[in-house]
Amino acid sequence: MFPALETELKQETLPDPYEDFMHHHLQYYGYFKAQKSSLPSSATHQRVWRSSPRYMLNGSFGERDDFISDSLEKEMFLWPNCLTSTGHAQIDAVNKDSLMLSSPLLRSRQLLYDELDTVNPRLREPRELFSCFSNKGPLQAPRWPIECEVIKENIHHIEWVPLQPEYFYQPTGNERVPEIVGEEQGTVVYQLDSVPTEGSFFTSSRIGGKQGVIKELAATLQGPEDNTLLFESRFESGNLQKAVRVGIYEYELTLRTDLYTDKHTQWFYFRVQNTRKDVTYRFTIVNLLKPKSLYAVGMKPLMYSQLDATIYNIGWRREGHEIKYYKNNMDDGPQPLYCLTWTIQFPHDQDTCFFAHFYPYTYTDLQCYLLSVANNPIQSQFCKLRALCRSLAGNTVYLLTITNPSRTPQEAAAKKAVVLSARVHPGESNSSWIMNGFLDFILSDSPDAQLLRDIFVFKVIPMLNPDGVIVGNYRCSLAGRDLNRHYKTVLKDSFPCIWYTKNMIKRLLEEREVLLYCDFHGHSRKNNIFLYGCHSNNRKHWLHERVFPLMLSKNAPDKFSFDSCNFKVQKCKEGTGRVVMWRMGIINSYTMESTFGGSTLGSKRDTHFTIEDLKSLGYHVCDTILDFCDPDQTKYTQCLQELKELLQQEIHKKLNNFGQDMDLEGNWSDIPLSDIESSTSGSDSSLSDGPPIRLLSIADELHQKMVLKNPKKKRLQTRKQRNEQYQKNYLMRELKLTENAPGRARFASTLQKQPTFLKSPENSSPSIRRSEKPRLNETQLSGREKGTSLDAPLTSPKTKEITQGLSA
Repeated sequence: MFPALETELKQETLPDPYEDFMHHHLQYYGYFKAQKSSLPSSATHQRVWRSSPRYMLNGSFGERDDFISDSLEKEMFLWPNCLTSTGHAQIDAVNKDSLMLSSPLLRSRQLLYDELDTVNPRLREPRELFSCFSNKGPLQAPRWPIECEVIKENIHHIEWVPLQPEYFYQPTGNERVPEIVGEEQGTVVYQLDSVPTEGSFFTSSRIGGKQGVIKELAATLQGPEDNTLLFESRFESGNLQKAVRVGIYEYELTLRTDLYTDKHTQWFYFRVQNTRKDVTYRFTIVNLLKPKSLYAVGMKPLMYSQLDATIYNIGWRREGHEIKYYKNNMDDGPQPLYCLTWTIQFPHDQDTCFFAHFYPYTYTDLQCYLLSVANNPIQSQFCKLRALCRSLAGNTVYLLTITNPSRTPQEAAAKKAVVLSARVHPGESNSSWIMNGFLDFILSDSPDAQLLRDIFVFKVIPMLNPDGVIVGNYRCSLAGRDLNRHYKTVLKDSFPCIWYTKNMIKRLLEEREVLLYCDFHGHSRKNNIFLYGCHSNNRKHWLHERVFPLMLSKNAPDKFSFDSCNFKVQKCKEGTGRVVMWRMGIINSYTMESTFGGSTLGSKRDTHFTIEDLKSLGYHVCDTILDFCDPDQTKYTQCLQELKELLQQEIHKKLNNFGQDMDLEGNWSDIPLSDIESSTSGSDSSLSDGPPIRLLSIADELHQKMVLKNPKKKRLQTRKQRNEQYQKNYLMRELKLTENAPGRARFASTLQKQPTFLKSPENSSPSIRRSEKPRLNETQLSGREKGTSLDAPLTSPKTKEITQGLSA
């Protein structure tokens, strides 16, 4: 079949210099650790290829097969399929070592071959340092910490939308509160070994997690009549530490804390087998940490039946009765624990079922989606996929750049940017479904989607914390810290995902204006969807940061609640993405919070959100961006006027609480908004724990280097600033000279009695309200100068008289 090959095998040739160089080069940098002589024959390759049921992802349209266990093995699996049985027989007759060193046809792994009888070699693409896949290339399997055991099964669920609304559970008041008995009086039927907690830290990772034989942790059945449930959670995003059988059909469950911490138990996702039909089971999770939960106001857990999915095409659905959220009576630790209990009847005997806090969305789900985009000949033209960085465990953090090709460089430079990210908190899978809906729309052939791609550059990071998603964490990365408190970090090696994200946005701001930044999250204590923003003290942009949320509430009135939005910036939130990006100059900087429960609004009142509901919100985000930037600013003007009226009502409400009734017509807009709004204490965010203890000295050292490298320079005052300072000092001296005067004393006492939000801001200077310029028209939208804002000031009421503030 291959006469040239047969002749070549009989000849002795020198090693290929390029092959020898690449071998040593990759070995030096740690990317190649195998020996030349250890490469197996093609027959061995063919046998391994067909017998290994794991670690290869199909390069078609996101369909799952198996995974290649390692990128090095992946390279060695490239060539054997091209040979026929005759070719294999010829090769088997030759020693495998001499074959690899002597045959120029087979010795170079830089060549790829078609799966045909004839050999058509072609150069392969250079191996990338980051595993950003090509159109036909396999994906790298998830990398796990070496302490984690991972089962070999490939877990996959179908998407399904319930035919009927899934209403909240209505508590009867008679729900049983089971007493926690623990393993002393029960039987442990499942327990993870060697789970890293507080005090330990991440060291290394590998595909497939812990080496060696995977232990069978589930209970051993004594026979067909044994009805013990078989638990499992050692799969992607799974989280269950222990299961204790305390009754015939009753189980107490302990969730695993986030790896390398001793807290953050909220997300759960596990499997049960050996079920019995028409029997009432009770499950009680015993170590939740939050005192308040949506489970207390009607939220139900999610259940998935494998038989229902196979037979009836039914996916995840809300199930459960006698749902109760209460404090654990066995509390003896440093912080109080809470319990969630529910009962359920399984639909089939001998079924495999899953339970989850919310619809799971794994790292593999994301890779399959992105692979389908890369393989789409149309979408791949305007959606460029690259690796932003690698996570601590070596998993790729993907960055999508979505925009239509521009006709001229000037048109490309005039485009504004929109930055969206999700899944910085791994247990908030609802953020991934919103992101999925956004990507579905923005990558579609809809005229609105094409218009958005024409006028914007979208930078999208669909999964900021892949390590946490893979291991089933709720809030932290493998550094044991909440990444959404470390956007100001200087520790690039400890928080690479956040450091590279901030750096990418910093560079983007140097190129063009960023109109919108939004980080998608989930919320466990409030229903509906809402935004947290940052109020601006700049009178030019006064209330403008509230326009986008108000527009979104009008576009999605049965899902989005503007009343739940908050714009106060608290000191404890200074390290969040929202606040850091706002301080970098992005006025419209938001955190989008999506409930784990459902809606209390409009037609969806008292119903759970489905996957389709969350995806639809991604579309509404796109629709609202178009409304927000419409050259016809009628909607924008109406929203801004409505916001002013809402603020006036809030101020009058505050005054009534103080027992005062004042006319605010002339000066109500000068009241600091931070004094009107309540704090975001209802936020689901955690406080920052700071850098890990072992890295404190490194962080201090880097910070000192940055200070020495970039010393803060004292800004020179302008003539106007010097004059204002002189006038202020003069007024203060006059005040001191007349402080004993009766009139002045009465004035000072009046100021002291006023509420804080009625006082003039400190260091205020005389201000003049001027007529403001009209907004940009449609022609200016495409040809504006760099840095011009779409949300230019609106025409305000007639010019006010000059007002002069006096600091008391």
